[in-house]
Amino acid sequence: MLEGVQTPSHVRRLGADDLRTLVEEVRSFLVASVCRTGGHLGSNLGVVELTVALHRVFDSPHHPLVFDTGHQAYVHKLLTGRRELFAELRVADGLSGYPSRAESEHDWVENSHASTALSYADGLAKAFELTGCADRPVVAVIGDGALTGGMAWEALNSIGGSSRPVVVVVNDNGCSYSPTVGALARRLAGSSDGSGYASLVSALGGCPVPAGADAGAGAWFESLGYAYLGPVDGHDLTSLEKTLTQARELRRPVVVHCRTRKGQGYPPAVADCADHLHTVGVVEPATGRPARPGKPTWTDAFADAMVSVGARRPDVVAVTAAMMGPTGLGRFGEHFPDRCYDVGIAEQHAITSAAGLALGGAHPVVALYATFANRAFDQLLLDVGLHRLPVTLVLDRAGVTGPDGPSHHGMWDLPMLATVPGMRVAAPRDAATLVAELDEAIDVSTGPTALRFPKASLGTTVPALDHLDGLDVLRAPEQAQVLLVPVGPMAEVALQAAEELATDGVECTVVDPRWVLPVNPALPELARSHRLVVTVEDGLAEGGVGTRTAAAVARSGSSVPVRCLGLPSEYLPHGSRADLLAVHGLDRAGVVAEVRAGLECERLSPGGLRLVQTERRRAFG
Repeated sequence: MLEGVQTPSHVRRLGADDLRTLVEEVRSFLVASVCRTGGHLGSNLGVVELTVALHRVFDSPHHPLVFDTGHQAYVHKLLTGRRELFAELRVADGLSGYPSRAESEHDWVENSHASTALSYADGLAKAFELTGCADRPVVAVIGDGALTGGMAWEALNSIGGSSRPVVVVVNDNGCSYSPTVGALARRLAGSSDGSGYASLVSALGGCPVPAGADAGAGAWFESLGYAYLGPVDGHDLTSLEKTLTQARELRRPVVVHCRTRKGQGYPPAVADCADHLHTVGVVEPATGRPARPGKPTWTDAFADAMVSVGARRPDVVAVTAAMMGPTGLGRFGEHFPDRCYDVGIAEQHAITSAAGLALGGAHPVVALYATFANRAFDQLLLDVGLHRLPVTLVLDRAGVTGPDGPSHHGMWDLPMLATVPGMRVAAPRDAATLVAELDEAIDVSTGPTALRFPKASLGTTVPALDHLDGLDVLRAPEQAQVLLVPVGPMAEVALQAAEELATDGVECTVVDPRWVLPVNPALPELARSHRLVVTVEDGLAEGGVGTRTAAAVARSGSSVPVRCLGLPSEYLPHGSRADLLAVHGLDRAGVVAEVRAGLECERLSPGGLRLVQTERRRAFG
């Protein structure tokens, strides 16, 4: 049945028996395909019937379907003719793991950050009204934890104040990445008949609950300008179609409350208490367990380091935004449950809440994916930075992340953090320096600190041969011409490049700044003793460590050229981390080429070379 579905119109023509077959085939296909490639599994298994019903009731793309978050759009992709592309899901030049405007006219937005769909829907409805299509409905599918984000409630307020036909479909599965936290979760917990939801909306709206759960919920949403339909069983196609049709015909703001089960139909996902196999790597379909044993990751190293810090420092607390396990704070939470806070998908609140913790005498460690820290820049700048508060921000998935694509690459963090006055940023090069730099960050009491590391397996330990005013010297040959300044895990790449260049007679000093921002004054001084400086970072080349280093060298009065090797100011596609780094010259061959190009452009006279050698002897004694 699934093979015959190329457009939503095919789904609309199916009878009841065929629909049941289609639902079964979609689930089987998702399990087989995603277990083979990796991707978001549990969240998509939970919306199979809901997505089928949406495409039967609404006419996509004329009626926009906006998914929040976009990781629950795999079924939508299957029903819009992309089944054969799933063989290369999240592979370079293959199918995106999120909606993609380049892939299909059915994908209105490339939506992969949470709590945004309602705002998109509000704007689309306004645009349709302006162009004379006021009766054209817009559907926003939200849930899977996204309603814990403040932006969703801002949009909910705006939409309800109009008469435009926006259908808000609440996918209530009780989860985000992991179990949903806070008052929302407490009110919803254990309720299958809607009474929990009625209590929730009654508490939020301050209105009494009339007899019957639906009436209570409806009263609250009516106070915001919505009609309320539900709760409806999100796995009952007949009920879903009837309710969604009713919502479409009302031609006004409507909330359709659907109860779904994350991982529905796949026992290993249903049984997974952590996150119902929300996202998986390559796993065995029969068990949902990894097909290959995983290597220790940067996240693992941070998890162990936080437990150690927590045991020594009772003032250290941990904060995250719905990413307790993925950021490595799960172990800290097990050891110190009273000092670990998950605030839901609410990065802005996480940062300002951490500011309050710091004001009260704690030292909060806020662990986020680097891409999601972008959402809380104002809070970091003015709620933490302005008050010079000792908050430590730990950015997992910094730099190039790989298969999740442009919205998830954590490549914007260094330019962003560099603009916060008083912010100190560390970039560990291996597990040992991660432990040391986390300890150093916790010891800072005069302002904010940050650590960044990639989504990757740990590399080898890179020992320091010497220390120079806070810099770790990793390689220091005699008469070096080039100074290589790698950021964090780029140290391995820089050392590999230095070895290759040495075979051609080009010697390189390699130093790890450890604390990469602000620039250590020892760095421009060391630069004087070299012909060329090349910085290497897996973040934006513009505005990051390299450009800050170049400015510091220029301010010191040195004329030594600085070349900044990093990522372009572009939205990078999905693909493997190694391949994307190589494409942009952030591998051994790329660093070698950058050094050779720099030396070719900056030939010095023999007198200048003697001056460089003199400065070098002075720097290293």
